Order: sequence, then C-alpha cells, then structure tokens
Amino acid sequence: MTKEIKMVDLAGQYQKIKTEVDAGIAEVINTTAFIKGPQVKKFEDNLAAYLNCKHVIGCANGTDALQIAMMALKLQPGDEVITPVFTYAATVEVIALLKLTPVFVEVNANTFNIDEQLIEAAITPKTKAIVPVHLYGQCANMEAIMKIAKKHNLYVIEDTAQAIGADFTFSNGETKKAGTIGTIGCTSFFPSKNLGCYGDGGAIFCNDDALAERLRMVGNHGQRKQYEFEEVGINSRLDTLQAAVLDVKLQHLDEYAEARRKVADYYDSAFKELNSITTPFRAKNSTHVFHQYTLKLSENRETFREFLKNKGIPTMVYYPSPMHLQKAYNPDGLWQKGDFTLSESLSEQVVSLPIHTEFDATSLQYIADSVKEFFNR
Repeated sequence: MTKEIKMVDLAGQYQKIKTEVDAGIAEVINTTAFIKGPQVKKFEDNLAAYLNCKHVIGCANGTDALQIAMMALKLQPGDEVITPVFTYAATVEVIALLKLTPVFVEVNANTFNIDEQLIEAAITPKTKAIVPVHLYGQCANMEAIMKIAKKHNLYVIEDTAQAIGADFTFSNGETKKAGTIGTIGCTSFFPSKNLGCYGDGGAIFCNDDALAERLRMVGNHGQRKQYEFEEVGINSRLDTLQAAVLDVKLQHLDEYAEARRKVADYYDSAFKELNSITTPFRAKNSTHVFHQYTLKLSENRETFREFLKNKGIPTMVYYPSPMHLQKAYNPDGLWQKGDFTLSESLSEQVVSLPIHTEFDATSLQYIADSVKEFFNR
C-alpha cells in the first residue's frame, strides 16, 4: 500500500468541503463574533430541523451536555442513575461528579447497547434516570426503555454521541432520530464523530419548552438574564467558529452515514466466511450510522492487531475495560470481576477497523485481504 490508512480521514473529508468551510470560518473571523455569534443559532435551528426536534442547545462538548442535562433535571446527590456498564467513561464521569450514584446494567450480546430486559430489576426507590448509550452507531431499544421509564416515572437521557442521524422505528411504524426520543438527548461534536467539528463541541436536544429554557440557563452560568444568577450553573458554550463548521457538515451528514454504511457492507461481505470473527449486528428497529465498525474476535486480539499494524492498518479497542472495573467508578470495591461477564468478555474481544467517509476501493480491499490473511494463515 502506498496510501496511508487512517481510522478517520478528516483531511480527505475537509478537502471536499474546503470552500464552504473556509468561507464560513472567514465570515466569523471578519465579524469577530467568536462567542454567541449568529452562526450558533443558525446551526442550532438547522440541526433542530434535521432532527425534527423543538430545541437544540449548543455547548462546549459532549461531557458538558450530559452534565447540563442532569443539572437541569435537578438530580440530587444520592439519586441513582442507570447506565450500561460497557461504555465510555464520560457517561459515568458526570454521574460521579454530581455525586449521583451510577447503577450499572449489562449490555445486549448482539448490539452491545444496554439490555432493556435487565433495566427494571435495577430500579430502586432512589432511581431517577436512565442513560442509554447508543453505542457504535445504532440505537438502544428506545421503545422498551421509554415504556419502563414511563411506568416508573424516570427521566431518560440519551447519549447519542456515536449515533447522531440514526433512525429508530417504533412498533407502530413511527420513526424518530436518535437523541429525540427521551427526556433529553446529548451529543458530542468531537472531530472524529460522524458530525464532528474542528475542535470541541456538543449539543443538547429536547422537545419541552420549559426544560429547554433551564438547559440554556444551566449552561450559561445559571442566568437567564445577564448578571441575574438564579442557581449555580456552568460555563459551556459552542463557539461560533465550530458552529460555522458544523453547519456546513450537517448538510452532508446523511451522505456521510451512507458512505460509512457502504464500507460496513463491504466488510460484512468480505468477512462472512470467517468463523473466528463476528461482524456487527444490525438491529431491525434502528438504522446503523457506523461511527465504529467493531468486530468480536474468538482469537487473540493483540496478535491480530499487531499483524494489521505491521501491514500499516490501524485498529482501536472501544473499550478495553468495562466501567465496574475502573477504579475511579468503583472506589469501594462494590463490584468485582465476574459481576458483568458479558461486558468483561467483550472488553477482551472487540476491535474496531478503520471506517470513514473517504475510503477508496484499493484501501478497502487491502484491509479486507489482510484480515482474511490473518485468519487463513
């Protein structure tokens, strides 16, 4: 191979939209409206229209989005929040920072999303919210989760950082975008995300007018009017330069998802005869936008990764340890190895291959051939 293979090709993607992006950035610089410039509201409005959601509130990053959501819902220290044990730390980090209590639930063996059949058993009188994480690019079973939440009067905060643009279809045929089904949706615009900016950024979604006002207040130092502080908030804004970039990329989001699906389809076809790997499961009730293309291996993962590395093919592991085995989120040793056996095994078996919007046929074939060479050796 002569062309470098990357997990994500942001440079190649930028070249295709360079004129639009550069013009958007130049406009912000020329007007010097770097904070709360008009491009922020324009992007929020355009994203709300895309999602068919009443309110989009920009913020500084996806972690802040989760924190603002929990603060706006007035969750109090000691309140319990149910979340999958197999996830990125940010989901649990915010729960811990606010002195809430994380309650871990095992994931589904196929989708790796929270197992909705195990949620109800984890509910106690202290439970206030469920945080489903739409892992790798497809939705958790939101229909079942919303029924449980309604039955027990719980909030639902969707972590859709990896699945923006995915569609969830209910049993009655109704379709909604990831992040717009629960009480609040949260996302990240980290550069490698399907909708990524050129720095940090995030957003919060909701359909309730009063809640949207609270979300904006909490993210603006706790003030609705300047210098009138109603409660303790935080300072978390989506800056104007990032909003200008995101507004350009939003127009291509569905195109990007389709490009990722084509890569995933190619991999699926190439690996279908390999018994040592399990390709990503695609749920019938959710589209998959393939933020990651994650295999499950039955052979030694590190040997596999080293083999590909020597061929110039990068891989990543999302995630090498479930949250109950992380010291920061299990300081008292409440959970032990063996408490969540599925997530523990996944953390040892999963590996993600490169997937992005700019793949050429030669690179894809090279990756597929190299994977097959490893298993057929």
